[in-house]
Amino acid sequence: MREMRLLSTSGILGYGFPEESLKAGLARGVDMIGVDGGSSDPGPYYLGSGTPFASPMAIRRDLRLMLRAALAARVPLVIGTCGGAGGEPHLALVAQMVREIAREEGLHFKLALIHAEQDKATIKRHIAEGRVRRLGQLPELDEAMVDRAERIVGMMGPEPYMRALDAGAQVVLGGRSSDPAPFAAVAMRGQMPPAPAWYAGKMLECGATPSIPKGHDCLHVTIDEEGVTCEPTNPARRCTPLSIANHSLHENSSPIHHVEPGGLLDTSECRFEALSDRRVRITGMRWTPAERYTVKLEAAEPVGHRAISICGTRDPLLIGRIDTFLDEVRGAVRTKAADFGVPPEDYSLIIRSYGHDGVMAEREPVHEIRGHELGFLIDVVARTPEQAGAVLAMARTNMLHTDFPGRLCREGNMAFPFSPSDIPVGTVYRFSMQHVTQPDDPCAMFPIEYETV
Repeated sequence: MREMRLLSTSGILGYGFPEESLKAGLARGVDMIGVDGGSSDPGPYYLGSGTPFASPMAIRRDLRLMLRAALAARVPLVIGTCGGAGGEPHLALVAQMVREIAREEGLHFKLALIHAEQDKATIKRHIAEGRVRRLGQLPELDEAMVDRAERIVGMMGPEPYMRALDAGAQVVLGGRSSDPAPFAAVAMRGQMPPAPAWYAGKMLECGATPSIPKGHDCLHVTIDEEGVTCEPTNPARRCTPLSIANHSLHENSSPIHHVEPGGLLDTSECRFEALSDRRVRITGMRWTPAERYTVKLEAAEPVGHRAISICGTRDPLLIGRIDTFLDEVRGAVRTKAADFGVPPEDYSLIIRSYGHDGVMAEREPVHEIRGHELGFLIDVVARTPEQAGAVLAMARTNMLHTDFPGRLCREGNMAFPFSPSDIPVGTVYRFSMQHVTQPDDPCAMFPIEYETV
């Protein structure tokens, strides 16, 4: 039976993996080495700012090992959502690292860059032509939302990767992608059916996460026409039917229906068979092509500037009346900020009380404070950096000096771990697009650039 063997090195490029796990994967035989390079999980800042959320030092380390391995094994190296968010600066960052590593190591190969950042004029044309629809309860996409966006990316499927590989690229760097798409692309290009190809991609997108104990490590997957076999390359980890089935819940509203570019992966009839104490074979997955091919749009728009301060208290009298105390602080800030020209509509002030309701806020079901100390994160977002700094300084001052009944310490209520106590964070972004559009074809929105390195 025809089969393909794919190796994923980690959950995200730059999260790291043991070099011995990579070597063990190569010893099993591979037709491709890959990794998912990013995610929207860390929030909109990275897409909006064009910066990576993994350490560039760590990205470079992972890239060096993967480049050496792929070229030595003469198999493709394919990376999706480069740089964390897959925009133009993210792709450029990883591409430059690849060029520098190649120069340092004396490596030679054909490189493909698949661009995912979208031109605003194109998106406006899609809106005018009625190609765009919203997801969930989001507002309809309009030109004003497009204009406000700092950066817009389309989430590519496997087709651009297949085209780049068909053109002879040995190293393929993609912008924003569906997480399984790079792996599914290699499998389908190798004549594997879509169902096991997409299922394999779903397992490989997070490296060894489908194994136990979980960790950032390598996963080896063998695909054939009937199913998928998963095995971690690190002997300290193992795949079990439960760990594989559990991973199907990852980042999906449904545990059995996975919507991907071009169709639906249905796992409702999957069967899980333990081939050993660390290898699992999965069969029974199904693929239903979509009536219309769609591409998801993601965008981030700026909403203001943030400044924060961190402090804590162990005063039992203050903790005993914490809600009243914080209300008084907010009231004082509202009055005094207005006095120096920052009205309430120009900023937001959030005081997170860790040890009280810092994680769940008003949804916290436990109202009794059971600890002897509380930590506070004072978070201000305002229209300008100056406003954010001014409001934060007022909030910090009132946290420090607001009086309360029985107060014994007349100098200050809070302990501050840092000096300076007020920390400017920078521009704040929010996700502004979660829509889908219908491209002319699956590759139309994702131009490919080739170079000889």
